[in-house]
Amino acid sequence: MKNIKEMIARLVSFDTVSNKSNLALIDDVKNYLADHGIKSHLVPNADGTKANLYATVGPNVAGGVVLSGHTDVVPVDDQDWTTNPFEVVEKHNRLYGRGTCDMKGFCAIALALVPEMLDANLKRPIHIALSYDEELGCLGAPFMIKEMAQKLPPIDAVIVGEPTNMQVAEMHKGVYGMTIHVQGLEAHSSQTHLGVSATRYAAKIINFINDLHDELVANPYEGLPLLPNHSTLNVGIVKGGIADNIVARDCSFTCDYRVLPQEDYNIVVGKIDAYIAELEAEMKAKHAGCAITKEVIWTPGFAAPQEDAAKSLAMRLAGKNETIGVPYGTEAGQFQEDGGFSTIVCGPGSIDQAHKPDEFIELSQVELGVKFIRDLIAHQSN
Repeated sequence: MKNIKEMIARLVSFDTVSNKSNLALIDDVKNYLADHGIKSHLVPNADGTKANLYATVGPNVAGGVVLSGHTDVVPVDDQDWTTNPFEVVEKHNRLYGRGTCDMKGFCAIALALVPEMLDANLKRPIHIALSYDEELGCLGAPFMIKEMAQKLPPIDAVIVGEPTNMQVAEMHKGVYGMTIHVQGLEAHSSQTHLGVSATRYAAKIINFINDLHDELVANPYEGLPLLPNHSTLNVGIVKGGIADNIVARDCSFTCDYRVLPQEDYNIVVGKIDAYIAELEAEMKAKHAGCAITKEVIWTPGFAAPQEDAAKSLAMRLAGKNETIGVPYGTEAGQFQEDGGFSTIVCGPGSIDQAHKPDEFIELSQVELGVKFIRDLIAHQSN
């Protein structure tokens, strides 16, 4: 376990919060793999400040299995950490540090076992895929997935190692993230008839969204391995106005729409867009400069087919007879949709520890993750 712990500490030591570059970590991984004779392929973002990395261990032939993880982590600002977030501390049979659970632990296990992969004389390859900006809406992975689909021989399975307590997760919701900005007209608050309140119209949209959420709650899907077993709408951030005595010119808010894989998000989004158009027309009738705009980030949901190569493989490697669903989003839907790959989610650690101060991963989970990948190595060697 010593080499595994060292690799986890090595990756955690890089401050790869999503608003920063991940290139120092990527360069370190690239050099590490090069020391073992493995060539890395980088897929950078538009301005070259971040990059995805994928690499092939073993023969470049069909039948490969991808081990996928993201390199970015969420911020530590204003969180009450009792340890240095970017230095792994071992205590109580746990490894503490930002990303130990989500999800540098899985990435580190895969990288630390590269020498064992090489010694095993693999007959079919193991591909390692590391992405950027997963925490910002899975922004980086699609560019890498597209290149992998084009350049690599046919792949049997993709295993996204998000923390599932080494359960096999076959389903999660998609995320339709909206930022809506309402632009009105300023006026003195004693003369509301001369202004168009952005906060007033934003509140109308928020109330409409909340009513749609109540409709979703009232119509759950029975038999799904998801809690809650319905889609959800949540307004998370609201910003508007500059003073009590000014009719607000601007108001913006975010809305997180978690969509069941079985549902078409266009139905709910269409209702929101139609209502926005109605309100915008009402605002423009009062002042032509008024407007309501919307920015969107879409991350597809994920549902493995009943008969699926990745699911069968992961269940065998993890020693499971049943699968679960998870409430959070991952890059699995992108591997499935954009790349056409058979995909599953399975990795060490609990999502309950992710994004929190004093994030940790249990050493027992690390051990299960190591066994999982060692069993994969044996599978790819036969």
